[in-house]
Amino acid sequence: MENGKLQQTLAGCIELSGKTLHSGKVSKVKIWPGFAGEGRYFEFHSNLIPASIDFVRESLLCTTLCKDGYKIRTVEHLLSALEAKGIDNCRIQIQSLDSEDTEVEVPFFDGSANAWVEAIEQVGRKEALDRCGNNVEKLAPHLSEPFYVSRNDSFMVAFPASKVHISCGIDFPKVPAIGCQWFSSAALDDSYEKHIACSRTFCIYEEVEHMCSMGLIKGGSLDNAIVCSATKGWLNPPLRFPDEPCRHKVLDLIGDLSLFARSGSQGFPMARVISFKGGHSLNADFVRRLSGITVQET
Repeated sequence: MENGKLQQTLAGCIELSGKTLHSGKVSKVKIWPGFAGEGRYFEFHSNLIPASIDFVRESLLCTTLCKDGYKIRTVEHLLSALEAKGIDNCRIQIQSLDSEDTEVEVPFFDGSANAWVEAIEQVGRKEALDRCGNNVEKLAPHLSEPFYVSRNDSFMVAFPASKVHISCGIDFPKVPAIGCQWFSSAALDDSYEKHIACSRTFCIYEEVEHMCSMGLIKGGSLDNAIVCSATKGWLNPPLRFPDEPCRHKVLDLIGDLSLFARSGSQGFPMARVISFKGGHSLNADFVRRLSGITVQET
């Protein structure tokens, strides 16, 4: 639906580097302003990989884009910040310090989207122009009817609405310090930076050894995640919010649903979205289902 807005891009270039979560290697990201109508896309070893659900591949504990044998992992925090801050078009150059790598991860920083939001705020944004010098209207997807996806006891449902609203629930009955939490937000307004972007990745201490045995979280530490034990509670307090784990699920959800974006349009649908015990895999299922139903982009 036409929302009276024009597509936006960065007013300058962003350059950040840092340690990655799963490989533990250092990667470097440089984000350039983009042309209207071209959307958000990654550049890795001169290969262009659109930030689109069409290139998402199943992976553990993160969202991964894959094309022509090249993989970019843990894209969700960066994409969450770009979607929420209205950066519709940009070219995201990414490189590993090892030039032979065919896969790379986005830097993880403190486990939240704070570093990306601060960088976007610092350079600002501007109206994006296409390659002919024209502005392009920003479209937003609207649902024609409710729909849902589910896996076991996890589900996500979306209802048609005039604006974005997210309600997210998690339930960890064996980890009392987390327990059952719910968080709701308009998400894509000014509340994102204050209430969502700074929420950090969390993990269960008793699951760490298993994740390590699978070759994951080699770069994980108490500095880039909040860790909770089933018996001892939080190992690295204080939390930024009592419901920080649930808020982080909203952060991830925004990043994953941004993958519905087409040609510089808004990715997150104008809908009331309710998620319970969701994760990256269910989020991807949701976007694929969204891509397969009748959605008005006006």
